[in-house]
Amino acid sequence: MTAIMDNSNQPSREEAPARSFVLRAVGLFSGDMRLCGQWVKRQAVVIQLLEWIFRGVAQVMFVNNPLSGLLIMAGLFLQNPWWALNGLLGTLVSTVSAIILGQNREAISAGLYGYNGTLVGILMAVFSAKGNWYWWLLLPNVFMSMLCPVLHSALSSVASKWDLPVFTLPFNILVCLHVAATGTNHPYFPEVDSQPNNYLHPPNDSIESLKISQLLLSVPVGVSQVYGCDSPWKGGLILLALLLSSPTICFHAMLGSAAGMLSGLALAAPHRDIYSGLWGYNSALSCIAIGGVFYVLTWQTHLLALICALFCAYMTSAISKLMSVFALPACTWPFCLSTLIFLLISSEIPAICGLPLSVVSYPEENRRYHRQLEALEKAQHSQQSGGQEEAPLKEN
Repeated sequence: MTAIMDNSNQPSREEAPARSFVLRAVGLFSGDMRLCGQWVKRQAVVIQLLEWIFRGVAQVMFVNNPLSGLLIMAGLFLQNPWWALNGLLGTLVSTVSAIILGQNREAISAGLYGYNGTLVGILMAVFSAKGNWYWWLLLPNVFMSMLCPVLHSALSSVASKWDLPVFTLPFNILVCLHVAATGTNHPYFPEVDSQPNNYLHPPNDSIESLKISQLLLSVPVGVSQVYGCDSPWKGGLILLALLLSSPTICFHAMLGSAAGMLSGLALAAPHRDIYSGLWGYNSALSCIAIGGVFYVLTWQTHLLALICALFCAYMTSAISKLMSVFALPACTWPFCLSTLIFLLISSEIPAICGLPLSVVSYPEENRRYHRQLEALEKAQHSQQSGGQEEAPLKEN
């Protein structure tokens, strides 16, 4: 019997190193790729800058992973090379400007000074009425991207008093500033015409005319609209990039986009807006932020993330109508405002635990940090209680 038991245990011992090797290999490319970042620090400046750019592209979705950024940018090149070129230029200029201004090097290497430049570059190309390959557009793109770290630093000095992130506020301010300054009749940089949204339910839209297949596709399309795209394939590639870094972020991106889509139906939004993902991208970002990035993920914060996504969708409807009166895009104003409101919540429930900005990472790492912190507090509490019990014995 002993020989039989030894033989049965032998394959499991041989498989254990293989499993550990696979887990280590997956760990090299998942999460924040910390080992890659440490290796890049020893390389040439050009390689470091390239990694910072791809991390900045991914940081739009709260992901600090250069491989995820590379996948996202590859999908954007497949969607529209001109938009991708402007996005890369915006990320590069914004990152270099942050270096010149002497911003925190760790934040720069994590891509936190690049993602607003990514959105500025892409959305300026999207809103331009001149179409693709209008090379003069690179001039305002470079100028606005240079201002991204300026606004980021200025807003951070104010938001840091409440330990809050600035999110995409620099992008919102700069794009709206450019659109308002140029308008639709500008001879060099005209913008697409944004008509006021005075209707709720077009006559041709009804429950019977809904297309279930397009409703389902609107979930990945809503994720792709974060980068100004309306392609389900681009959305699927973004979700794959998110899954590579954090399954939790990937799940909450889909959950938030689905919540935005359902809210659009409840508010009788035009079907074409729902199908094109315009109701999903703000809610997706809000759901990710609350669902494990800035809060430790528990079932309470998961529910809070869903409520925030629904609230963000309602705010999307209100802000879109308000901004369209001034012929301005809504951008990600709804996401910024709704998420900041939910981050300012004060709660006595231990499960709703906010994280300091200095330790914020991807959700799985945040949970590990929180568990280690709880274990340390319990150990310190047990040591203090043990010392209090020994004191009377020594006196006796």
